[in-house]
Amino acid sequence: MTDLICATDDTGGPEIFASLQGEGPSMGVPVAFLRLSRCNLACVWCDTAYTWRFEEDERPHRDDTHYERKANQFTLAPAEAAERIAALGQKRLVITGGEPMLQAGALAEMLEALDALVPGMDIEIETNGTAKPPARLDIRVDQFNVSPKLAHSGNAAQLALVPKVLDFYAADPRAFFKFVIAAPEDVEEVLELQRIHRFAPGHVFLMPEGTRSETLRARESWLSALCLEQGFRLSDRLHIHLYGDSRGT
Repeated sequence: MTDLICATDDTGGPEIFASLQGEGPSMGVPVAFLRLSRCNLACVWCDTAYTWRFEEDERPHRDDTHYERKANQFTLAPAEAAERIAALGQKRLVITGGEPMLQAGALAEMLEALDALVPGMDIEIETNGTAKPPARLDIRVDQFNVSPKLAHSGNAAQLALVPKVLDFYAADPRAFFKFVIAAPEDVEEVLELQRIHRFAPGHVFLMPEGTRSETLRARESWLSALCLEQGFRLSDRLHIHLYGDSRGT
């Protein structure tokens, strides 16, 4: 058995909580959240850098803040994580990170335990789209929110955009693609990726980058027009408007 390495909330416990999904196709839906620690990418604008930018990590981030690993990671047995999630009383679970695919084996074990506690619970995984789920995990998932990282994330394309993995998700009707957009020219990258991998337009969301309502609204003023022009869907960041940029929301 492999334990899950969770992110921590403001109390130092595992970041497992109930909220409204703030982004993508399930925006506004009441859900349980599980946030995991560790990521194979490093986005310069990442709003959960406490899940990966520990003392020894020199990958760049715009805040240039390092986090103490011990204080920001909570190890939890899969069965105990399942019990905590079930106790929240929700019908849908969103697994986010960090990058959940780094802990695919432990996640599969947790979801098997959760199914015994809450049969039929809908499972949604948020991933950067650099790795495929193993079969044991894949069979448990109802929706993938795939967020490939564009050039402005600061990640090298050969690390962030893995063609065979993007093709895998593009062919899966459970997968939706959510692109973080900071400037109008970012949409040109999305169009090129759509051309190459044939993402269904109705499964592509453009979401403004930002951790303040004012920033999101300003970017949505021009991003909404680009969505209308290109046939993409617009995603807000509802949790930012409701709760601000904080853990456990």
